[in-house]
Amino acid sequence: MALPAQKQFKYWGIAAVVFAVVMWALGGVLMPFILGAAIAYMIDPIADRLEAWGLSRTAATALITVGALLVFLLLLVLVVPALVSQMIDLAQVLPQLMRDLRSFASEHFPSVFEENSRIHQAVTAFLQTMQSRAVEVLQSVAGSAVSLLNVVILLVIVPVVAVYLLLDWDRMVARIDELLPRDHQPVIRHLAREIDTVMASFIRGMGTVCLILGTYYAVALMLVGLNFGLAVGFIAGLVTFIPYLGALIGGALAIGLALFQFWGDWLSIGMVAVIFAVGQVAEGNFLTPKLVGGSVGLHPVWLLLALSVFGALFGFVGMLVAVPVAAALGVVARFLTGQYLHSRLYQGQSHRDAGAE
Repeated sequence: MALPAQKQFKYWGIAAVVFAVVMWALGGVLMPFILGAAIAYMIDPIADRLEAWGLSRTAATALITVGALLVFLLLLVLVVPALVSQMIDLAQVLPQLMRDLRSFASEHFPSVFEENSRIHQAVTAFLQTMQSRAVEVLQSVAGSAVSLLNVVILLVIVPVVAVYLLLDWDRMVARIDELLPRDHQPVIRHLAREIDTVMASFIRGMGTVCLILGTYYAVALMLVGLNFGLAVGFIAGLVTFIPYLGALIGGALAIGLALFQFWGDWLSIGMVAVIFAVGQVAEGNFLTPKLVGGSVGLHPVWLLLALSVFGALFGFVGMLVAVPVAAALGVVARFLTGQYLHSRLYQGQSHRDAGAE
C-alpha cells in the first residue's frame, strides 16, 4: 500500500531539512568530497568509453589517474608558478589602477566628484559596498581556501576521493537504483535521467567552453603583450560558465589594464578589445551551441540566483552544489508544471467533459 501524499511530503521535507543542516554545519569538511565527486562525475564518460574499448573498470581508472597526474605535474611546472605570480602582482597593481582611473575621471568629469552631486554619492556608495564585499570575500578566502592546511587537504583528499568514486561509480548508481521506492521508481528514474542530461550538458559542456576560452584569452593577451595576460585569461575563463559575465569581467579588466599599460597606443588597446569581441562571438555562435546545446534549461538568471542564495547560506561549498541543485530543481519544476497542465485544477471539469464528448 502506497504512503499517502501528506506523509510523503513530510518525509521528503525532513530529508531536505537534514540536507540543509548538514551542508550548513559541515560545509568546510564536505568540500573535498564534493569536489572529488564532481571530478568523478565529469570523468565517468571517459571511463565508460575505455570500458567499451575492452579495458576493465580498474584499468580504465588507473589509466585516467596516470594521465591526470601527468597533466597536473605539467601544469604545476609550466603554468601554475607564472599564474600565481601574475595573480599576486595583479592584486598589487589594481589599487594603483583604481587611483589612476579616479584621477582621470576627476580631470575629465569633475562634476562626478562634487560632494553634493547625486552621481558622486551613488559612486561613493557603490565603491564602499564593493570594497566591503571585497574585504569579506578576501577574508573568507584567506580563512578557508588559502590556508596551508586546507590546500594540503584539497591536494590529498580530492584526488583520492575522485579515484575511489570513479572506480565504484557504476556500482553506486546501480545500488541507489535498487533503493528507490518501488511505487515511484519510474518517475524518479525519468527525472534522474533528465537531471543527468542537464548537468552533463552544462557542467561538462561549459567546463570545456571555459577551458577553451580561458586558454584563448590567456594566449592571445600574452601575444599582444598585455601584462598579467595569463591571470586575466584565467579569470575570464573561470567565470565564463555564467553567460556574458566572463567576457564582461575579463574584458573590463583587460581593457582597463591595457589603458593603464598602452595609453596612447590605441592599436594595442583596440587589439585587446577585439580579442574579447572575437571570444564572445565564438562562444555564442560556435562553442556553446556545439558543446552545451540550447535545451539545457538553466536560465542565466536562475543560475545567478542559485549561486547567490547557496553562496550566502552555505559559503563556498554552497556555490559548488548550486549548479547541480539548480539543475535538479529546474527539472522538477518543469515536471510539476507538466503535471499541473494535465490536471483537473488547470483544465477544469468543463474542459474534461468537452474532451470526453
